Amino acid sequence: MEENQGVWVFIEVNDGSIEGVSLELLGAGRKLADKLEVPLSGVMLGKDVMPLANEVIYAGADQVYVVDHPVLKNYRTESYMKCVCTLAEKYKPEIFLYGATPNGKDLASAVATDLSTGLTADTTMLDVDVEKRLLEASRPAFGGNIMATILCKKHRPQMATVRPKVMKALETDEGRKGVIIEEELELREEDMRTKVLKIVKDVTKKASLSEAHVIVAGGKGLGDIQGFQLIHELAEVIGASVGGTRDVVEAGWLKHEQQIGQTGETVTPKIYFAIGISGAIQHVEGMKNSELIIAINKDANAPIFDVATYGIVGDALEIVPKLIKQFKELSKEKGGEMSYV
Repeated sequence: MEENQGVWVFIEVNDGSIEGVSLELLGAGRKLADKLEVPLSGVMLGKDVMPLANEVIYAGADQVYVVDHPVLKNYRTESYMKCVCTLAEKYKPEIFLYGATPNGKDLASAVATDLSTGLTADTTMLDVDVEKRLLEASRPAFGGNIMATILCKKHRPQMATVRPKVMKALETDEGRKGVIIEEELELREEDMRTKVLKIVKDVTKKASLSEAHVIVAGGKGLGDIQGFQLIHELAEVIGASVGGTRDVVEAGWLKHEQQIGQTGETVTPKIYFAIGISGAIQHVEGMKNSELIIAINKDANAPIFDVATYGIVGDALEIVPKLIKQFKELSKEKGGEMSYV
């Protein structure tokens, strides 16, 4: 394992653009690489992706390995795994990070199997033990009641998937210099066991919590589904998206795609209202990186106040109607437009 050096990030490309989670991982990977005093590298596969290589450098990488080939136009486990494993066996990274997207999770698990190494899924915190050169990949466990730090002591590379919106990307630096390494690998379409016949995009219209600027989220502290209607009313007045905790979803008050937390969506809005939410770690991990967090809870010792920017101690059933009234009046004064910038 001593010959394994460097931190790698898999750069996922879709529709000609780099996925945001890959840029976020370059930010996290930069910190790990600096601690270990090793290069940070991006690994980018696809067809006609070479023009994107400089973006990886600008986002924090020291070098980029690029495999640009027609067979890699669309993601397939077989072709992508072959390329990644070939590069990993040739250059021997010690840490390899992937976004926890459908493709990222599929690829990471396949690569881990082929390289006979470990993989920590859905990581929410990353650090390194510099002396032992161990990746410390942490994630909530046992229903979010504890944080488990997982180590891969005997195999390399040490691998982890990280959900979108958990880490923060660095500021783009177009003056940053790096090395772009184009790898020529032998790939033949006739050798592929799967074929992409057609790609059908999801055109259903549903609010994406991960892209929302303002979110009003509620918990079981609102009492019942009738009390939870206040969340919808407040969200409608201020033009926000609605989210909630796992127990709210399990109670049938919201749909699963509106669940925020480790087993739901990870969000980073400008403003996050946490109303009647105690602050269990499972939920907090999904919203703690919001720019401004406003918590309302009648329990002054609720953990949610530990991450809140502003906190209101009181009965949400009494406080939220007053907020709705105030926001309605403010909206009228501004001609029905609300701005949060």
